[in-house]
Amino acid sequence: MADYTKGTEEFKLRRAKKMMLWFGIISLSMSFAGWTSAYVVSKERPDWVENLQIPTAFITSLIIILVSSLTLHFAKKSIQKEEHKTGMILLLTTFALGLAFIWFQIEGFQEIIGLFGYNPTGPTSNITYTFIFLIAVVHLVHVVAGLVCLLVVIFNHSRKKYANGKTLGVELATTFWHFVDILWIYLLLFFYIA
Repeated sequence: MADYTKGTEEFKLRRAKKMMLWFGIISLSMSFAGWTSAYVVSKERPDWVENLQIPTAFITSLIIILVSSLTLHFAKKSIQKEEHKTGMILLLTTFALGLAFIWFQIEGFQEIIGLFGYNPTGPTSNITYTFIFLIAVVHLVHVVAGLVCLLVVIFNHSRKKYANGKTLGVELATTFWHFVDILWIYLLLFFYIA
């Protein structure tokens, strides 16, 4: 049987922080599973939109967030190899892609309102698109949280705090960013399939 009390204090701290992140990711996953389950149950309503149209801006945002996951992955690898300049360029690129993702999400919301004629609430709202607004906005909040994490990583990296194998902050931010990426893939596939 493994003894989890052994190891240095630094090792225990790393393990604890990673576990806390994973507990957060699991709880967030359960929240989104609940919202998507409510979406499926609500399909029985008579006012449900049968031929759901997904904004093209949401598809563009999917490509952007996939590329941003790649740039952050390579940023982490560069930082672990102590390639400071390459790591910073990739971190800044990831941050810019995150901002672009937000821009295209807002474009997607405007597409739903302008082209499809549905608002999130009020007389021109519809339960189908209200669900999409809710789920996409909550996801967007998590992208903003990821951008805040990236800003912290960029600041720490500029001060050369990630040296001698001490890259926990980058690892945690990368894990969270990949989660947000995978979540958006799941949500778009869900809206297409469901």
